[in-house]
Amino acid sequence: MKKILVIGSNGQLGNCIRKITPNFELDYEFIFTDSQTLNITDEDLVSKFFYDNKPDFCINASAYTAVDLAETEKEKAFAVNATGVGNLAQACKDFKTVFIHVSTDYVFDGDTNLCYSEDDFTNPIGVYGESKLKGEELALEINSKTIILRTSWLYSEFNKNFVKTMLNLFSQKDELGIVADQFGQPTNANDLAEAIMEIIERKKKTFGIFHFSNYPETTWFEFAQKIAELSKSNIKLNQLTTEQYPTPAKRPKRSTMCLDKIEEVYKIEPKYWENSLEECVNILTQ
Repeated sequence: MKKILVIGSNGQLGNCIRKITPNFELDYEFIFTDSQTLNITDEDLVSKFFYDNKPDFCINASAYTAVDLAETEKEKAFAVNATGVGNLAQACKDFKTVFIHVSTDYVFDGDTNLCYSEDDFTNPIGVYGESKLKGEELALEINSKTIILRTSWLYSEFNKNFVKTMLNLFSQKDELGIVADQFGQPTNANDLAEAIMEIIERKKKTFGIFHFSNYPETTWFEFAQKIAELSKSNIKLNQLTTEQYPTPAKRPKRSTMCLDKIEEVYKIEPKYWENSLEECVNILTQ
């Protein structure tokens, strides 16, 4: 039986993978770790863990994701998102493990009216994006058997995310301002978990960078509007510009990603974001 190591089991994606393991338990043994059970920034610990467990696949669902805090915690962000990824890539290479690493749309600056392909120039505008890009570079440099999945605007029924924050605020406020001039693709982490398992199940693996998200693009304001509609909230939502809602870290204005490659190579068809959002809101409001 093949072993799948899931790093970051307490995060959104880790929890979504855990949720679907019963569908695969006849074929795979899953090993879930969190930062307490495996500190990926410690190279020796990572190497020993791989030696003891010898996984066939390693899914890195862990990350330092505090985008604004990263501006003042650069060392911490790079330790997890870059050094830690390099350690995992090296261990995967040493033990012939396929490495599946999750990255972000924040590796782009968002200064475009088009969608980004996997080969487009990266130019992160904040520490979080810089640290994630460095992780990508280390992973590909160290281990040729690496699959990088860039995703965006991740949400689920687990942990803290935009959907859960909105539902909470809707219950407390009568009116809310939401940024309406930043474009991207909301992605249900459950869909990403399923896509990763589809890739693992493929006999022939193609390595490199792939984009995966729900589609098409939308704005934070339209995203919030749909959450309000699906949850039957009467909240009044007002459009804000990025300038009216300043944050410590800059956000890409349009980080929409092209999804053709994963569809062509792995035959994975991304879902419409409104349908995936409805599934999540139904779980959270039932």
